[in-house]
Amino acid sequence: MTPQLQQAIRLLQLSSLELTAEVQDALDSNMMLEVDEPGDSDTLPEVTAGSAEVEGDGDLYSFEKSDDGDAEARGTTEDIPAEMPIDSDWEEVYDSLGSGSASVKTVEASTSSADFESIQVAETSLRDHLDDQLNLMNLSTTDQAIALILIDSIDEYGYLNVEPESVLETLREVGFDEVETDEVEAVLKQINHLDPIGVGAKDLGHCLLLQLETYDDGTKWLSEAKEICLHYIDLMGSRNYRQVTRKLGITEDDLREVLNLIQSLNPRPGEVFNEKPPEYVVPDVYVRKIKGAWHVMLNADSLPQLRVNPYYASMIKRADNSPDNSSLKSHLQEAKWFIKSLQSRSDTLLRVATEIVERQQAFLDYGEEAMKPLVLHDISEALGMHESTISRVTTRKYLHTPRGIYELKYFFSSHVSTTLGGEASSTAIRAVIKKLISAESIKKPLSDSKIANLLSDQGIKVARRTVAKYREAMHIPPSNERKRLA
Repeated sequence: MTPQLQQAIRLLQLSSLELTAEVQDALDSNMMLEVDEPGDSDTLPEVTAGSAEVEGDGDLYSFEKSDDGDAEARGTTEDIPAEMPIDSDWEEVYDSLGSGSASVKTVEASTSSADFESIQVAETSLRDHLDDQLNLMNLSTTDQAIALILIDSIDEYGYLNVEPESVLETLREVGFDEVETDEVEAVLKQINHLDPIGVGAKDLGHCLLLQLETYDDGTKWLSEAKEICLHYIDLMGSRNYRQVTRKLGITEDDLREVLNLIQSLNPRPGEVFNEKPPEYVVPDVYVRKIKGAWHVMLNADSLPQLRVNPYYASMIKRADNSPDNSSLKSHLQEAKWFIKSLQSRSDTLLRVATEIVERQQAFLDYGEEAMKPLVLHDISEALGMHESTISRVTTRKYLHTPRGIYELKYFFSSHVSTTLGGEASSTAIRAVIKKLISAESIKKPLSDSKIANLLSDQGIKVARRTVAKYREAMHIPPSNERKRLA
């Protein structure tokens, strides 16, 4: 492959955020490239990477002035080859992009254009939070060593992963030979009451019980909730409500009140310190219904608008082989290839998205249950492209629809045969399964076999294990874990 083709393929698989970074690198390293700001009145025609079509004869640039400098620039461009030799590298033909940078940024400019929403403040970890509280406690040297070892053994959810005996072995290795188990237990109890309450618990029941101990004694159903956390947490996990009510001597209505109290607690006290900052998705393509027809358009805000700098291009001299003139030529050719690669990316993305929307109009009109089976080969055959190209252009590219934002990959799914001889999309089947489960009885949830039978009644031939696979893919628990009190 030529370097030009390699660059086009590489840009094709970049997400919008990665493409923005790539464009910025090109702007910083190539003097011929500049952002095409709205309202610019330079002599270049409007040839940008963001437009859906390229007007004129497809040439990258031309000059309208008739002075000698512009004439020289026009003549020089004819000497630049359209492509580099196959199996060659940039450095074998042209100098590195980094050697002739014309972009100089000042600290003030960088600061003024900073996106303050992207500035991330250093977050405090659970360990740091506990260490800060530990420093405020009046502990002996031995107790402090015990506390540090215990804190190091707490996982990301706030649970203790070691037994006291393991802590004793570690203490002896660092010179604390006379520490007893009861000392470790005493320090652990102090840690259990640090913020967040329940940290360092050995299991779920212990964690919930530590939180319940902070409640006022007059709290309704508090004693029953503590009893469940102490003795019957496993029965609650298996949804064996009848046995729990019998052991506690309460009714199902009473048990529901007890569960409301327990469910107000935090089963993972340390998880709040592991929350990741939100990741924002910028759609690459928009689809809108206008006058009864679906229209596809590229997101102009995510497409870089670039052009060749006319001033630097006019400095190129036709017959000059000096190093400076050669550098200008190489940067001009690299800029030309880069803009054409961006244009190719936009055109390919628009064509693929349009074809996907054309085939999945039923989904846009009626939702997931109307999704049609679609594979990469279907799109590649329709557009005359290779499947690998379709795969690249649909990865990490997002389509904004009235129903939400979806990755283009979402619209591809395998098919399942129906009793009528047709085909159903696996996405549509998952939607039907989700709908059936949402309408099930909370006292008697549907088993996977029952769901398979209901799908069969609708003409969809799906095995029980396939239902289980789809259900797990949607993060829906099995029927015994979906059981609830009425």
